[in-house]
Amino acid sequence: MAIAEKPKIIEIQNELEEVRQNADGVLYPWDVVDFAKNPDTALHSHFEWDDTEAGHKYRIWQARQLIRAVVTVMPSNGKTIEAYVSLKSDRCEQGGYRAIAEVLSDKEYYKQLLADALSDLELWENKYRQLKELKPIFKAAKQLREKV
Repeated sequence: MAIAEKPKIIEIQNELEEVRQNADGVLYPWDVVDFAKNPDTALHSHFEWDDTEAGHKYRIWQARQLIRAVVTVMPSNGKTIEAYVSLKSDRCEQGGYRAIAEVLSDKEYYKQLLADALSDLELWENKYRQLKELKPIFKAAKQLREKV
């Protein structure tokens, strides 16, 4: 699925807003899918309508959920963490997961994981920037980025 062009994004936003308004102000994914079944909508092309292909993609998603659910205990402190991590560099093609123990013990992988974490933190900050109660966290994050 290609990234939507600017005019298409506006159409998509308008259609999503229409779906939301028709559902008493709450946007439900199943309502979006129902709306997108109409091939004349801007949303239609953003879904896989071939059930065989969609089923395969869903099973891949399920596999990712299983991989992310597996945890391991860190020998250094006894804390439980995810056993596998997906580095951004591994997501360029098909995506994959590395054992966290290997990532933490390899200098280059560790640097990639830290860069990914800081990138995720920035996304989180952008999502919640309007919440003044989180301002101390944003300040600490800025200091951390400057330090790293």
